[in-house]
Amino acid sequence: MTQLRAKIHALGMALALTVVTEGVPVHAQGVPGYPDTVECYDPREVGMLPRYCIYTQVFRDRVAAGNNRQMIDQWYAQLGPVFHTLHHYCYGLMKTNRAVLLARDETTRRFYLLDSLTEFDFVIQRAPPDFVLLPEILSKKGENLIRLGKGAVGIQELERAIELNPDYWPPYAHMSDYYKSKGEIKTAREWLEKGLVTSPDARGLTRRLAELDAPETRNKKKH
Repeated sequence: MTQLRAKIHALGMALALTVVTEGVPVHAQGVPGYPDTVECYDPREVGMLPRYCIYTQVFRDRVAAGNNRQMIDQWYAQLGPVFHTLHHYCYGLMKTNRAVLLARDETTRRFYLLDSLTEFDFVIQRAPPDFVLLPEILSKKGENLIRLGKGAVGIQELERAIELNPDYWPPYAHMSDYYKSKGEIKTAREWLEKGLVTSPDARGLTRRLAELDAPETRNKKKH
């Protein structure tokens, strides 16, 4: 009986590890050389985040130097009440980094990209339209939707980011990259030119425009 119970327990554990979230197994969370979850606050991952992340909820109690009341109050004063939820944006960035920089297979990559959307939405749903970081968060969400093959929905998020802050250049770049990947070079160029009207010094846009004008890119133009 003891052996039978052990086998049943092992089977139950195996089934638990294959629980699926939107078609992606939970065991995909593992990234070789890193903890199973971003909530272990690996210093290498935390170091890639914006500095304010260490002062957000949860982070401040788990990360060295994060529980600094003066800095916490300073960021609340600068970003307002939404700072109370901003640890979710930081989690979303960590999961994006795992997907883009650390994942070694498509299953793990999709797992983290999908999971990042939940984190971004948590903040988006609670942020007023004038929240200074909202265009950035919408851009990150749009970029990840495109990475997941959901380009039409991703474009909507990028357009919303531009509408909220036309001077913020990254969504123009993401729009151009998307249309370039589809072979729609004319549309890709149009988005870069729109961005350069409001952000003429954005090197990310001028570099992309130069790449579009390169002969090898022009030859790929969709007719």
